[in-house]
Amino acid sequence: MPELPEVETVRRGLAKLIIGKVVKGEVHDTEKGFPNTPQDVKQFLIGASITDVRRRAKVLMIDLSTDYSLLIHLKMTGQLVFVGDTRFGAGHPNDSLVNELPDKSTRVTLSFEDGTKLFFNDQRKFGWVRLLPTAEIPNIPFMQKVGPEPLSADFTAKDFIQRLARRPKTNIKAALLDQSVVAGIGNIYADESLWGAKIHPTRLVSLLTEAEMTLLYTEMRAVMNLAVEKGGSSNSTYVNAEGKKGSYMDFARVFRREGLECPRCGSIIEKSRVAGRGTHTCPVCQVV
Repeated sequence: MPELPEVETVRRGLAKLIIGKVVKGEVHDTEKGFPNTPQDVKQFLIGASITDVRRRAKVLMIDLSTDYSLLIHLKMTGQLVFVGDTRFGAGHPNDSLVNELPDKSTRVTLSFEDGTKLFFNDQRKFGWVRLLPTAEIPNIPFMQKVGPEPLSADFTAKDFIQRLARRPKTNIKAALLDQSVVAGIGNIYADESLWGAKIHPTRLVSLLTEAEMTLLYTEMRAVMNLAVEKGGSSNSTYVNAEGKKGSYMDFARVFRREGLECPRCGSIIEKSRVAGRGTHTCPVCQVV
């Protein structure tokens, strides 16, 4: 599943391509990937122009002039491919990014009045495209439960510490991965942030000092900002909206570097399992 920097990269790319376009038609294969009524599609999607492309946590929102929005979750193997005079792809880097579309993985096709098209492809069929009133989006269960955006200007270190404090008996890595604490932090960026703050991922939240949590906040934002700047991690499965792999993994300090030297102290990076995920730590910099 893509993490926040990957989805933000997709959002930025699509915003350059589809804002202002008018939806002419829609085709989908099953209701699972496009759970919307024909009446809503006809009334609120067809003929609507695209006014904005937004993101909340790992969900994309394409806003329409009808005051409805398309919510898109790529899940594990989803991709969005824009085809016009120029072709742009975002998502799982299989051959659908470059081959003729639609193909066997295409779940939803949006055609625009200018002849361009946007394809939602998903090999494993876990992703979806939902049409909802824009005003109702904040009230859906996911949006009610998801935590604040980690890179938001008004998300402070104090907010971060207060939200972590709600999970005193949880190890810090599990707390970071909890989307109700902070939105969009996945495995890669949790490991990178904890290494940067010299905190072992198994330490309980209640045992962290305020100074440690403040440093973790600073490291988390630095890591996420760098990942957005570099177009995401790619992590072998994601490319950005120009069809290029993200480059953050070229700058990773600890993730997937087991057996290599820690760039800070020279000790050998170890891999273990914490919070059900493969976890990378320095045994010297991050003491249990």
